[in-house]
Amino acid sequence: MKILRDASEFAAVSDKACVAIGFFDGVHLGHQQILRQTISDAAEHEAASVVVTFENHPASIVAPKRAPSLIQPTAQRLETLRSLGVDAMLLLRFDQELSRQDGEAFIRSLVADFGHVCSICVGGGFSFGRNRSGNVELLRKLGQNLGFHVHGLAAVALDGIGVSSTRIRAAISSGDFDAANHMMGRPYELSGTVVKGDQLGRQLGFPTANLDIAGLTIPPNGVYAAHAKVDGASHRAAVNIGVRPTVDAAENPPRVEACLLDFDGDLYGKTLKLTFHRKLRDEQRFDSLDALKEQIARDFAQVRQSFA
Repeated sequence: MKILRDASEFAAVSDKACVAIGFFDGVHLGHQQILRQTISDAAEHEAASVVVTFENHPASIVAPKRAPSLIQPTAQRLETLRSLGVDAMLLLRFDQELSRQDGEAFIRSLVADFGHVCSICVGGGFSFGRNRSGNVELLRKLGQNLGFHVHGLAAVALDGIGVSSTRIRAAISSGDFDAANHMMGRPYELSGTVVKGDQLGRQLGFPTANLDIAGLTIPPNGVYAAHAKVDGASHRAAVNIGVRPTVDAAENPPRVEACLLDFDGDLYGKTLKLTFHRKLRDEQRFDSLDALKEQIARDFAQVRQSFA
């Protein structure tokens, strides 16, 4: 998959495009339906399938106080889109200038830069452009004028409710991993770069990998049995999510710390992906570091038992 930063770069890929537009956070079943349609259109028209998406969520610019936490960081989202077989991706930085462009101008600019757009595929409720001036109806009107077909696909439903990124975030936040997995069509993974912490775990004899989770939706506080994937290998792990009440002030933001069992290596700067197996216990405060150390040892034993 070729990643483009400007639509004018598409000329090096193909002279015809079938386009999917959206943010695609979580790349859930509804998103996958849009991408399958786009890839099918591209095969029919002997064109390239192209995803048009954004590096940052548009709400982070137009309504930052209402911007959602994300299911996936950008790198993980791009990796998931790549795995579905699209030919190219136009990755745009959503900024103030782009936020002022109305829907019609945005589409006309894309079509002009791509050269020949055969189809555009979006979700049925998709809106875009300044003041949400663009929607499926506008796309169809422009399609008649500019010569492209439009697919406005209805949401995929599970349990009679449409699958959405909002619904998946709620499932993750409540610890309902089964629901998140079903809506995403694959196991939910929490992905983050390993950053330096205060190395308390190492002092206690249980070195932990601290994940950068800024801007991400995370599961409820507690201790979990999980699998940690790094450098193509999977390891059993005990994961603590929370504010570490034994050693930190309660008002601190939550951390995600993973202790990989039977692993010895440097993880700093690497991407770690966590798949949660089950919750072992709630986070709790201990009277001493020795008591905390004893509980961590018991947690490790539970993790081994969980996967035995």
